[in-house]
Formats: sequence, structure tokens, C-alpha cells
Amino acid sequence: MRRFIVVNKTVVTPWAVSGEIDYDKLIERFGTKRIDRDLLERIRNHTGTLHMHLRRGIFYSHRDMDRILDEHEKGNRFVLYTGRGPSGPVHLGHLVPWLFTKHLQDVFGAKLFFQFTDDEKLMLRPEFSEADTRHWVYENSLDLMALGFDPEKTEFIVNLRHPENVYPIAIQIAKKTTISTIKAVFGFNGDSSTGLMFFPSIQAAPCFIESYRTGEQVPMFNPSWDRSGHILEDNP
Repeated sequence: MRRFIVVNKTVVTPWAVSGEIDYDKLIERFGTKRIDRDLLERIRNHTGTLHMHLRRGIFYSHRDMDRILDEHEKGNRFVLYTGRGPSGPVHLGHLVPWLFTKHLQDVFGAKLFFQFTDDEKLMLRPEFSEADTRHWVYENSLDLMALGFDPEKTEFIVNLRHPENVYPIAIQIAKKTTISTIKAVFGFNGDSSTGLMFFPSIQAAPCFIESYRTGEQVPMFNPSWDRSGHILEDNP
């Protein structure tokens, strides 16, 4: 889950980054690990080649990627999760994690849950209407499909259209999440809306959809990113 960080006037939130970026400090604060040569070789053993985002160090850090590989080597499956806040055209910053996610789907045959957070955009952008977000959900979906994701293994979740997929799980997450945790992670304060305070539970819900549906413990892998760099995360 993305965190709110302020270090020496450096600010990293899910929505903005400012100041000088120290990647080693980010890794420490996010509680992740560097993607080292040993991990890269282990990935290569499974995929045959390394994706250019790994070769070039665009994705430089991870949380529990080794656990995902452990499960894969045992013959157990995992699912993928990424998404988009539908508020405008797709740009290169969106394509970076999407292209890597497609690579993971191709080489591991994993199912992908793609979440459109139209509810978040309505709370963050008061000038937006539901008609605006519906328009960008449609346009952004076409862009995503044009990348060649497997339609049999890709499920779109539009929060306002598919509440039954996320709300029951979000309630369980919210019951275990305190306000102090949400403030520390996202930087919310007294001026933040109650909707935004609850939204992290909605955003976390796809991590557990496959487990919720099947009754099995299916780990989820999220090639997530922030505006200062890219972090791979496993959310069991």
C-alpha cells in the first residue's frame, strides 16, 4: 500500500511527490528491499528472460517477490492486481506498470484484476461528474485492451458499477484498520473527507477477491508504482 512520507522536505503521497528523492530512504521507509542480482536470476530462471523494466532498474524494489516465487515453485497460483483512476487520457506513466503487468500475465499465466477507482476521482476532483468518470473508464479500458491482455484472464472492476465485488471485503478491511494508521499511511488530516478516509479499504479489496471467491488463500501480486519510482508488492 502506498505511503505518505515526509523526509527532509521530501513528500511522497499517492497523489504528489516533491523535493529531492533519495531512493535508499524510500526503500527504508516503505519497508521494501532492493531487487538484487540473486532475485533477478531467480526470476530469469522462471521467465527465460528479464523484462526491460527489470534490466534497466525501472522497478528497483520489492516486497515479498521471493514469496510469490516460492508459491509458484510449489505449483501454487497467484493473481495480479493493478488499476487506474479514470480522470483523463493514458500517458507513459500509466503504461510503465501496465506493460510489466502484461509481461507477468504472459509468462506466469496469472489472472489480473484491474480496478477503476471512479469513486476516488469523484471525491478528489469536485469538478468531475459520474458522466466524466464513465467516459474515462470506457476510454482507458480500450487503451488497456489494446495492450493485449488475455481477455479470459483479465477482469475489470469499476467500483461504482461493481460494488458487490469490493464492498463486502472492504468492510472487513475497514474493521481492522484504525484512523491513526490511515493518517500515517496516506497523510490525511482533519480536512480530509470521510469518503477518502474509507477509500483505502476499497482500494485494498481486490487483494483478497480471489481468496474471497474461492475460499482458498491465493496470494496477490501488485506491480505498483509511485511518482518517484516503482515498487513491486505482494499482498497475501
